[in-house]
Amino acid sequence: MLHIINKSPFISLALKDCLRFAGNTDAILLIEDGVYAALETYMSKHLIPLNLNQLTIYALNEDIYARGLIDRISSKINIIDYPGFVDLTLTNNPIQTWS
Repeated sequence: MLHIINKSPFISLALKDCLRFAGNTDAILLIEDGVYAALETYMSKHLIPLNLNQLTIYALNEDIYARGLIDRISSKINIIDYPGFVDLTLTNNPIQTWS
């Protein structure tokens, strides 16, 4: 399953709600302001302690650059471009958007 998060974790509970339902083999894609969850400081404080094992987290490159965050993204995040976004939607079914 692909979970898409488009809201910042600093103003929305979308990511927190998503993590309650996400399975170990699911993928999470951070887009738009959701990429703020990919920050090293956020990841180390909120996500890494959850020991998400096989859960894979992606962030959209264009949204990271648009917000000037590229030097602050956690190494645990898989950065993808728009073609990678399309690939995720084709290989993960169903898709759930959280906002």
